[in-house]
Amino acid sequence: MVTRRGFLTTSLGALAAPMLGACNAGGGKAAADGSRLLTASDVHVANYPTVTAVKWIGEQLERETGGRLRISQYHSGQLGRESEAIDMARFGAIDITRVYSGALNNAFPLTRALCLPYVFDSVAHMRRALDGGIADAVLKGFESRDLVGLAIYDSGARSFYNTKHPIVEPKDLHGLKLRVASSDIFLQLMRLFGANPTPMSLGDTFSGMETHMIDGAENNMRSFHSSRHFEAAHYWSESQHSYAPDILIMSRRSFETLSPADRQLMLELARQSVQVMRKEWDASENKAREAVLAYGVKANEVDMPAFRRAAEPLLREYMNEADIADLNRRIRDFA
Repeated sequence: MVTRRGFLTTSLGALAAPMLGACNAGGGKAAADGSRLLTASDVHVANYPTVTAVKWIGEQLERETGGRLRISQYHSGQLGRESEAIDMARFGAIDITRVYSGALNNAFPLTRALCLPYVFDSVAHMRRALDGGIADAVLKGFESRDLVGLAIYDSGARSFYNTKHPIVEPKDLHGLKLRVASSDIFLQLMRLFGANPTPMSLGDTFSGMETHMIDGAENNMRSFHSSRHFEAAHYWSESQHSYAPDILIMSRRSFETLSPADRQLMLELARQSVQVMRKEWDASENKAREAVLAYGVKANEVDMPAFRRAAEPLLREYMNEADIADLNRRIRDFA
């Protein structure tokens, strides 16, 4: 089994000695005949829609190039947390990674427009906006930080789950310790709702709830199920406070070592994989909901106007940023 330490030792050693020609600029290996094995990471499990979509890219890449380009996937957090994967991609230790947009907010400001509360009305609205040019605008923003934005994978609506009680109004969150991603937007939003936000990796959340370090978290239904958090948190509340999507990124070092034709092929396949991911997402999200409800999770609607009112100060603050305000106007045009 490949360990993160062993992988990094091999990859970073290769980066330090490129004259040996043993590895490419990223985590994958390059052979004498010019074939390349690109590495891709994801914290989600093997059958998660984003993992399935990248697997599809790898299959098409191998077919289109006659096996010259291939992708080796490391799912289930084998190579560490998302924050670590971002840095590994920036420095060329891995080639491709899928990360939650909230984890990118601080380094890539345009991603904030996708994470703000209640900017999307539904999954359909989000998909129309992303397909209508919003995705291209956000992905272009990665050019400044050693990364290439390949695609944006939507990931449903984020809602609250916890071990204590149903959440109907923001006041029901008062005093609850909730896991959030390391994003200023989500930290601020949870405080506005009255919760105590606790930055924590997805992989540590289950044990955090079991040991009472935290009382719950916020995420989409598919992740709530695949992470098995429903076994610890028996209350799911449909706040749908954010539709923050996932983003597929690639190391610029790795991307630029590809030929122009191969770069174009990679970009085209990544864009096409969005539809693969969405099909998988829609089918598996419904199954996930059925499974957690069958397990005994109690789901409830919330006072949506109350949550929207509580989130308004955050929206007003970010609308003072011209780029974010412009993207928000464009997003709302697709409502």
